[in-house]
Amino acid sequence: MPNLLPLALPFAAGIVGGAMNALAGGGTFATLPALIALGLPANTANATSNVALLPGAAASAWTFRGELGPLGGVSLVMLAGLTFTGAIAGSLLLVWTPTATFDLVIPWLLLFAFLVIAFGKQASAWLHERVAIGPRSLIAAQTLLGVYGGYFGGGVGLITTAVYGLLAGLAPRALFAPRTLMLGIANAAAALVFVGFGMVAWAACLPMLAGAVLGGWAGAHLGLRLPAGAVRSWTLLVTAVTTGVFFWRAYG
Repeated sequence: MPNLLPLALPFAAGIVGGAMNALAGGGTFATLPALIALGLPANTANATSNVALLPGAAASAWTFRGELGPLGGVSLVMLAGLTFTGAIAGSLLLVWTPTATFDLVIPWLLLFAFLVIAFGKQASAWLHERVAIGPRSLIAAQTLLGVYGGYFGGGVGLITTAVYGLLAGLAPRALFAPRTLMLGIANAAAALVFVGFGMVAWAACLPMLAGAVLGGWAGAHLGLRLPAGAVRSWTLLVTAVTTGVFFWRAYG
């Protein structure tokens, strides 16, 4: 009987990751562990996850195209250019990072993303009441977001929402369009590098990509019915467990 695990596991993880991205973000927390469980090195797994989740990011960006405009006094073209350049730099940094080093770094990146998911909204509100920040800060922040998105990308959508809320002073709903566009640009830029350097494990990527498309469609419809509290609780649970597993894997 053929071993279906190499196909079934990435497909199932893609469904969960695609649904999480459609609901609240954080899909990498589902896809990355599955790829590593199949025996892929962490940096290869991260690159493969990025490419597998790319169609969902592109579809989201296209959906909100009618709501795009300048953000915090900075043109969309400049933000897009900063994101693309930063993501190229971040993805090249991942290519040049030894697997053993990335294994030690990734738990801390996951912890950072988890803390943003858990406390980013409160931190953003607290800072926004006390700090006045102009376009230059947004330009610097967007560059760093691009680098982070290209290098790792876990929770970058939620991090972007928190940063935009602080620097541009807009409500989360008004951030859907620019956020999804920047995520799509970062994913696309990183995918160019990862594919070019042969870092994508296509045997796992293709079923995961198919699952992510299905999960994104289902998650969008599910999000219309689930209360926000349930979505947040599920996202926090998955991110907390994944972060704990990766700390145990690296330092246990």
